[in-house]
Amino acid sequence: MSQKPKDNPLANILINVIIPVLVLSYLSKDPEIQQKLGKEVRPWHIGPLYAMIIALALPFFYGIWSFIQTRKFNLFSAIGLFSVLLTGGLTLYLWNKDGTVKENAGLLFGLKEGSIPLMLGVAVLASARTATPLLNVFLYNDSIFDIPKIRKIIADLGKDAPYLQLLRNATRMFAFSFFVSSLMNVGLALWFFRRFDHTAANALESYNEIVGRLTFWGFVVIGVPILAFLFFTLRYLLKGLRELTGLGDDELMLPR
Repeated sequence: MSQKPKDNPLANILINVIIPVLVLSYLSKDPEIQQKLGKEVRPWHIGPLYAMIIALALPFFYGIWSFIQTRKFNLFSAIGLFSVLLTGGLTLYLWNKDGTVKENAGLLFGLKEGSIPLMLGVAVLASARTATPLLNVFLYNDSIFDIPKIRKIIADLGKDAPYLQLLRNATRMFAFSFFVSSLMNVGLALWFFRRFDHTAANALESYNEIVGRLTFWGFVVIGVPILAFLFFTLRYLLKGLRELTGLGDDELMLPR
């Protein structure tokens, strides 16, 4: 039986982050405005509308294609698709017919950016009461820990209650990283939009360029806290499991 193809992390980053950033940064120039400003028009200057459509279409259709290939529901892919649709809908609302952008664009886009990691944090907490906690997907799983051995020792010692409490605390720590990312995303959007002239002749172009920068830096702002908290959560789990089971790190974790 043939195995279903797996998601390619590099392709995910390339299509969901790098290419949209490049499209929004370099293709958004409006040829007519460039001519009025006395600047050179390049063949790749297709205007802010088409650039935004391409930048959103790439991750959108890649997410659908990935789902068809893997036939597997992925929470983060679903949230990524939702983010694309939200960006598109918000952009349509923020862009005025006269080529200007609504004055509160920075705040609204910041709230949009912050909503994604906020939803992930809530999902991590909510999943703790289900059969498949998201903590297990990221960290506490049988590809890293010798979970059958750990559970057997915990059951033999009658330490189920403190074991479950340890996992709940680790889940809260991991969820907290998303809440930190949420606040940082809002702050990042407000910072990038702080000098945005929403009535300028090239307001739509500037908007796209800012969204491009936010796409890149938002990826960093989400990724760095998660990696840091994953490390601290791992250390916390190992310390707690050592105290509960009496096993060493090399006995708790599977050989790499």
